[in-house]
Amino acid sequence: MRWHRAGFRAFWHWKSRAKRAGRPQAPIEVRQLIRDMSLANPLWGAPRIHGELLKLGINIGQTTVAKYMIRRRRPPSQGWRTFLLNHANGIASIDLFVVPTISFKLLYGLVILRHERRRMLWLGVTAHPTAEASD
Repeated sequence: MRWHRAGFRAFWHWKSRAKRAGRPQAPIEVRQLIRDMSLANPLWGAPRIHGELLKLGINIGQTTVAKYMIRRRRPPSQGWRTFLLNHANGIASIDLFVVPTISFKLLYGLVILRHERRRMLWLGVTAHPTAEASD
């Protein structure tokens, strides 16, 4: 058994040292073009750059384009926090809630809050939420 294991070990050692086949690398000019296009157009993804390269007559795969694109740390557009800070004066939130009283009756409430200063715009409480308003 020892000679069998040693033979397998020698075979796989020999096989791993051989030159690897696989997909050839893209030419340096094409790689640089992909990097330049992704830097110049931050909103373009791999499918768009792939399409533009095909228009130029460069036949390369979309996964290869994605492989050589520049990775960004920040998103190209504003984040959620920036959006909320920019639009806080125009955002309001609404909450409907039920309050059980000490006599086990239910009161229904509605609160509308303004996000700009977290100010209460409207508060309404009723025991009959489906009743029509009287004048």
